[in-house]
Amino acid sequence: MRLTTKGRFAVTAMLDLALQQSTGPVTLAAISDRQHISLSYLEQLFSRLRRNAIVNSVRGPGGGYHLARPAKDLSIADIIKAVDEPLDTTQCSGKENCHEEGKCITHDLWTSLNEKIYQYLDSVTLAQLVNNQLTKQKNNTRTEKTIRLHPFNENTVQ
Repeated sequence: MRLTTKGRFAVTAMLDLALQQSTGPVTLAAISDRQHISLSYLEQLFSRLRRNAIVNSVRGPGGGYHLARPAKDLSIADIIKAVDEPLDTTQCSGKENCHEEGKCITHDLWTSLNEKIYQYLDSVTLAQLVNNQLTKQKNNTRTEKTIRLHPFNENTVQ
């Protein structure tokens, strides 16, 4: 199974939005610049996210997007489903017509994997990703300060 660009970019853009929205509505142009995702592609994704009540839009000067509900109430599965990203490892897209005579002998295995993937993505919230990212940023800042305070000297044995 491979999650396509649509699902990966939707989650990336939503994480960016959640990280930035404390300053007000976030523009798609800003997300595009930070995440290197095409603006027109983001417009398509956010249209679907808006229709599925994942984000709200604010029009006019200073407009943009913000989360439609708290990040703790948005699972990654919600985001992926909103952009119509199929999570399917079966060869037949779940239709049970893998072979002319019906489903293949491994169909149930792949169906079970689909369920596990969905359960996992449904158990991870956008708030968890935000917290993980903020922790990484804080740790990176500490590391950078430590490096500046204690520059590496090749002649020093540590």
